[in-house]
Amino acid sequence: MKLASKISLLFLCVLFFNCKTKSEQVVTIKNTLDIPRSFETVEIGVSDIILSKDESVENIGVVDIQTNKELVSQLVDTNQDGISDLLLFQPEIEANTEKKYKLIQIDSGKRTKTIDYCYSRFVPERTDDYAWENNKVAFRTYGPTAQKMVENDVKGGTLSSGIDAWLKRVDYPIINKWYKKYLKDSNAYHKDTGEGLDNFHVGRSRGVGGVAYKKDSTFYTSKNFISYKTLTNGPLRTSFILNYEVWNANGTKIKESKKISLDYGNNLSKFEIALEGVDTISAGLTLHEKDGVVSYREGETWLNYWQPHADSELGTAIVASPVYFIESEKYETQAKDLSHAFSHLKVINGKTSYYAGFTWQKSGQFKNQNEWQEYLRAFAKKIEHPLQVQLLKS
Repeated sequence: MKLASKISLLFLCVLFFNCKTKSEQVVTIKNTLDIPRSFETVEIGVSDIILSKDESVENIGVVDIQTNKELVSQLVDTNQDGISDLLLFQPEIEANTEKKYKLIQIDSGKRTKTIDYCYSRFVPERTDDYAWENNKVAFRTYGPTAQKMVENDVKGGTLSSGIDAWLKRVDYPIINKWYKKYLKDSNAYHKDTGEGLDNFHVGRSRGVGGVAYKKDSTFYTSKNFISYKTLTNGPLRTSFILNYEVWNANGTKIKESKKISLDYGNNLSKFEIALEGVDTISAGLTLHEKDGVVSYREGETWLNYWQPHADSELGTAIVASPVYFIESEKYETQAKDLSHAFSHLKVINGKTSYYAGFTWQKSGQFKNQNEWQEYLRAFAKKIEHPLQVQLLKS
């Protein structure tokens, strides 16, 4: 009777529930460079993860096989259909080695507690900014209301598709805190009370990584973004989309949409830009008072502008993949806010991609220009030689 009962139960399990043994998959990550890797985000497609009937995507955890410690991870719904598409985590791997991690089910109450260091949002309380940050840096750019205010001679507007740098020097989120202070005192975040400040001038410039199209010897730009979509916030990544009205570069009509993401531990945001009407585009760094140093090296794909900035120093940079990179250029003019260091980029199948960001010496993240440029050189190598990821069933 006992044997028959077991057989019956097994038959019912297969018939009605399609039971499977609990899945456990191994992710092998290989570093082919002679430098250690950290703060690089690995993406695993959720559709590639095997789950049994009683397992859920929301309970997937990533564990270091060697130490048996859980890593911070994040699920991302890339197409906003309510279903998670990617699992993110950041491994640490020594030079020229590989490391294994396992994907397991972890009850929500037992997961490692996390903070949404990587955060972005639309900011209607300050006209219509869009702002984003992580534990290292913060940025913002400007929306259609700010543009209309300028066009209608209303005080307080901004007409620019440039990228503003918020010079934070703490590792916790500050966007909501600074804008809350702004509502009480519109000058509040222009003063450093220990967390940093906004004293970076954008104006008509490209700021830190805004784009321009060079036609003949003139650079043309879009105006403010006209719509946005927040894709994800979390401990490892924030990402969002900005759309722009079709713009005219002396007869060349250009359609532009930006997907911007910023990962934990990175000083550079990733820009993935969809473009129609052109086969090249240029990402720029404003030269401000033109009292800094533009640096780049032949055969390498990074561009840096190191400048004195108030009582400190500031480095702004662009790093691109060799697939898209053409060359760098220092462009100077007497027109206000229009002198730049540019990275010229290819548009391939309607898309280009690059990284742009900054370091503020007062934040203590990099001591000097040399340290910052070594970071950029390593960053460029990592882009060219991404971590090799293989997912296998255990």
